[in-house]
Amino acid sequence: MGGGGGKRPVAGARAARAGRIKGMSSMFPMFVKLEGRPVLVVGAGKVAEGKIEGLLDTGAQIRVVALKATAAVRERARRSKIDFEERAFTPSDLDGAFLAIVATPSRSLNEAVYREAQRRGVLCNVVDVPELCDFFYPAVVRRGDLQIAVSTSGQSPSLAQRVRQDLEQQFGPGFAEWVAELGATRREVLKSDLDPATKRELLQSLASRQAFEAKLAELVLAEEGDAA
Repeated sequence: MGGGGGKRPVAGARAARAGRIKGMSSMFPMFVKLEGRPVLVVGAGKVAEGKIEGLLDTGAQIRVVALKATAAVRERARRSKIDFEERAFTPSDLDGAFLAIVATPSRSLNEAVYREAQRRGVLCNVVDVPELCDFFYPAVVRRGDLQIAVSTSGQSPSLAQRVRQDLEQQFGPGFAEWVAELGATRREVLKSDLDPATKRELLQSLASRQAFEAKLAELVLAEEGDAA
């Protein structure tokens, strides 16, 4: 009955299985249009400030509720970029909200907001508390319309950031221009009189590995020329 067989699962594998059993189901990755949608942020400290900054470019209707706020949050409110109400959270703040983001130092308040959001069917993220999150903030590389999101489902944000840094090296700023070129070319091809099969083949070749590597080499040479 014994001992030294090599088929026993290692501790890491057991832990991974236990995490899948006890933890959450697999996350569904997607990009969401927030333009015009109401987003509630509870808290206005430094952590919440960062989350608010990330929302500004989305066109969301950002409403912030907190007892106190950083100077940056107050400045955003002064410039009408966000709505800020300097008071305690009430459950009715979630009325009509599409998303809720919670970043306060009070565990009891964070839990109360999350429970109320769950009751109302509002997706909620309590920052840095994975078990109180319906969604997570990924680490994102942005190069114009090219966005690459990396997530560990809250298990290791540090690892996600490290992967993001590696991707930033691989996909330099010049990729924003290339993606824009691909988009313009795609629109021209789709408007052309080419047959569907030829269109598809042409579009695939424009975004092929060979085209990618050629563009990467071109960008590297351009960067080296700028540095010379």
